Amino acid sequence: MIETELSRCVADFSPGATGVTGAAKLSGGASQETWTFDIVHPGGNVGAILRRAPPGYGAAPSRAAGLDAEAILMQLAFDAGLPSPRVLHVLRPEEGLGKGFIMSRIEGETIARKILRDEEFARARPMLARQLGKVAAGIHNLPEAKLPKLRSSSSTKEIAELEREYRSFNWPRPVFELALRWLADHDPGPSREVTLVHGDFRHGNLIIGTDGVRAVLDWELAHFGDPMEDLGWICVNSWRFGEIDKPVGGFGSREDLFAGYEETGRKVDADRVMFWEVMGTLRWGIMCCGMMQRFRIGPDHSMERAMIGRRSSETEIDLLRLLASRGG
Repeated sequence: MIETELSRCVADFSPGATGVTGAAKLSGGASQETWTFDIVHPGGNVGAILRRAPPGYGAAPSRAAGLDAEAILMQLAFDAGLPSPRVLHVLRPEEGLGKGFIMSRIEGETIARKILRDEEFARARPMLARQLGKVAAGIHNLPEAKLPKLRSSSSTKEIAELEREYRSFNWPRPVFELALRWLADHDPGPSREVTLVHGDFRHGNLIIGTDGVRAVLDWELAHFGDPMEDLGWICVNSWRFGEIDKPVGGFGSREDLFAGYEETGRKVDADRVMFWEVMGTLRWGIMCCGMMQRFRIGPDHSMERAMIGRRSSETEIDLLRLLASRGG
């Protein structure tokens, strides 16, 4: 039972801890799991989260930073004063829990429909875009010398990878063809500045409270690249959940996002942000196609895959709107 293994583990890194309680799995993908639990301590229980690849699972996918790198990045963000959980412990092989880390649990909400609709978050919503601009700038300012080894990407490389994945489906979609041609014609080339990029800066990976942004999660896709990529990704219409007149996550404007970013002294290149918004929209569309492909060929014929796969048609509408607005 995982509580037994966790109890032995926390006794090593948390002086005075007597065990754990309330262990429950929050999610479990093909190779990674997330568990919540409390560290039992005479001074008061401590909420914690375990993020791990259980024993027996192989290396992370080629685009993934890896759990060791994620732990380093989250701790660097915490140390820099960014909203991030504190990493309490990095798992060791002899602990029998697999590969991963334990971090402090931060209370708040990650479900977009609640953040965008519930009265509880009404005061926070107008602040979020500006706050996230400042957070993104903080991520991009993390010192390169302290960062772990990560893959590097660029607009040109990303276009090629998306096209290769799209072609592998053998499922022609004229709007995707149009978007690929637009991206190739408007490729801005290498960024003058290469920074750490979070890679998945959006709803679901943000813990929001009544006071605003409390944590950025899931650094799995972190890499070195164009910092404008993160700003473009959070503006993709799929993350607005129906609030299409509020480009930043369905709660704010690009102007507020950019203002928060530039408060830190960093500069926004709005044209590059728009390029990455188009790229991100196509990327999500191709990811949805991948889900549908896996649903069709099996062995996982889950309704969840089919439902996500269906959303590829929504991205086609989004792409047509975006390209029309850019004269594409």
